[in-house]
Amino acid sequence: MPSRRYADGEVVMGRWPGSVLYYEVQVTSYDDVAHLYTVKYKDGTELALKESDIRSQSSFKHRKSQSSSSSPSRRSASRSRSRSPGRPGRGRRRSTSQSREHKDDKKKTIQETSLALPAKPSENNTKRYNGEPENTEKNDTSCIILEQKLKPDVEVKHFEQYSLRSRKDEKKKEEIYSEKKIFTALKTTEKAPSKTKELEFGGRIGTFMLMFLLPATVLYLLSMCKQDDPSLMNFPPLPALESLWETRVFGIFLLWFFLQALFYLLPIGKVVEGLPLSNGKKLQYRINGFYAFIFTAAAIGILLYFQFELHYLYDHFMQFAVSAAAFSLALSIYLYVRSLKAPEEELAPSGNSGYFIYDFFTGHELNPRIGNFDLKYFCELRPGLIGWVVINLAMLLAEMKIHNLSMPSLSMVLVNSFQLLYVVDALWNEEAVLTTMDITHDGFGFMLAFGDLVWVPFVYSLQAFYLVGHPTVISWPVAATITAVNCIGYYIFRSANSQKNNFRRNPSDPKLANLKFIPTATGKGLLVTGWWGFVRHPNYLGDIIMALAWSLPCGFNHILPYFYVIYFICLLVHREARDEHHCKQKYGLAWERYCQRVPYRIFPYIY
Repeated sequence: MPSRRYADGEVVMGRWPGSVLYYEVQVTSYDDVAHLYTVKYKDGTELALKESDIRSQSSFKHRKSQSSSSSPSRRSASRSRSRSPGRPGRGRRRSTSQSREHKDDKKKTIQETSLALPAKPSENNTKRYNGEPENTEKNDTSCIILEQKLKPDVEVKHFEQYSLRSRKDEKKKEEIYSEKKIFTALKTTEKAPSKTKELEFGGRIGTFMLMFLLPATVLYLLSMCKQDDPSLMNFPPLPALESLWETRVFGIFLLWFFLQALFYLLPIGKVVEGLPLSNGKKLQYRINGFYAFIFTAAAIGILLYFQFELHYLYDHFMQFAVSAAAFSLALSIYLYVRSLKAPEEELAPSGNSGYFIYDFFTGHELNPRIGNFDLKYFCELRPGLIGWVVINLAMLLAEMKIHNLSMPSLSMVLVNSFQLLYVVDALWNEEAVLTTMDITHDGFGFMLAFGDLVWVPFVYSLQAFYLVGHPTVISWPVAATITAVNCIGYYIFRSANSQKNNFRRNPSDPKLANLKFIPTATGKGLLVTGWWGFVRHPNYLGDIIMALAWSLPCGFNHILPYFYVIYFICLLVHREARDEHHCKQKYGLAWERYCQRVPYRIFPYIY
């Protein structure tokens, strides 16, 4: 077994993947299994490098001293002879020969010297990136350093690439980073993810507490909605344990889950590839969520035709939530056990800490599959999201039955319509979910299993559940105003997501010719025009506006219906912080320039 050569914290020279250029880096960790060093560049970029791609700083200093140890008198004599006015012809030939030798030495020096990335390009000392070497002697360093000179606030059209000036002809440009080249380099350097060091959600203690706090929050919210006075000061009594479980309810939930799995396996809809994983592999996904929604609607219509009492969901709503929680826990245990046998390169970068509780909560395996059946992708959109619509419909029917209404209330119609639009939009644009952090970065564990199967259908339907026991009458002008608010939020949400997804899929699309972006070393670009030049996360802004529109039909008698808005703001602020940290590590200086250009995160002129 090969021994480790470089220690954590040691400053060495690391080769940039796909090039012959070496940069000053700091070793942060070492993977004993993959034999890869995780190093951090001065601009914040972190990569995994082989030992053959790392050299000590002394080797570069040694080359510098060797190149400078040649006879200075000989060089001085040749320079003096070349400048002699009495021998113009020979001097010209000697000068030409020396110039050629100087170019060869210069080329060799560029390949073997260290490259220093500036920590931040300031307004005063930032120059154009021209690729020309400079002799410097900063910090008592005796090696020649090639400074990377960045032009601040670089904005290019979508079809342009990051480029440098050729040393032989300054007018000729050559591409240095393209997406294909970077992904090829990352295939060889990031075949196995390193251990997760930066723990989220409060680490091991925080994730342990969340596994109890999340189910308790669901039970608390549903118990509050059942009360006549659902105020915060009126704490609901604890329900009897035997009232929380019914085998028949659990059987209905299992039937629902496997019915959606059957719809998922139907050979209809197109098959697309996801984004490249860290090992360069692309998984295939069948896009048929909208068809599953149509089949579900037909099945519900048949049940209603045969007079099946769908409001049964309302009468046993707490028991359905407990059944879903029990199933998500069993699924999480299965996911973690199977992840212990998963190859190293298939583990999630965010759930590979080595701590059981943390990895169990966040998800140890990135894309667990049974054959071609992707468990995470299936749960992300199918049983919970479609179940949310079915629950809302059940609440609408329960309201009509309990209050002897021939038609549902206007408030209930608005809530059902707004949330139905949201779900249909997600299923119609199902392919867009493949670019989200849930699919590309987060593992599938208790967090996503509970969120998809319990939190989404039973907490997102809180407004409809509240209106059954606490009807609210609103006028048509008020309903029109609330509808306008929802339309504004939906427009921002959909147009922003469409811009991002289309740009990620095909940056050279002629429809995106008007968009500008800041190039990054990964080959991707950061949009600085359109919605993404307005705030950094415009899709989150649209989400929050829509969430407010969903709660407004419930009136202002209690804050309970607005829990979803408060939760959604906290969730998106947390997600935004995760995105910021992830993007800063991934894009380095380019992300800092983007943040300077787009200072507001979610709310314009506020945050």
